[in-house]
Amino acid sequence: MKIRIERVNSELQKQIAAVIAHDLKDPRLGSGIVSVTKVSTTPDLKFAKVYLSVYAKTEEERLAALETARRSKNFIRNRLKELVQIRLLPDLDFKLDTSVDYGMKIDGILRTIDIPPLPEEDK
Repeated sequence: MKIRIERVNSELQKQIAAVIAHDLKDPRLGSGIVSVTKVSTTPDLKFAKVYLSVYAKTEEERLAALETARRSKNFIRNRLKELVQIRLLPDLDFKLDTSVDYGMKIDGILRTIDIPPLPEEDK
């Protein structure tokens, strides 16, 4: 059963990314790059969390792109019905993926730490 969920997640991720990239014609998405980083579906296939990574100039543009995706949920689901061969299409819940921001924060912290070099071994 776990393999089936993983295949559904993978297919939904590909198709949602394609719908957002090619079918959504909203100017609020044009200022940034939106990518689907992960889809997590419940075992009963009723709900799916869709994690979006939005690369934009400002935080307001990122939030506007996320809100546009949330408002377009029904349109995206209707397009998925045509693209994905699945009996029960899950309800989509869009979330902002902040893992890249977190990674950059950790990288910045690590750069500030002064680590002495390792002693060289004599050969």
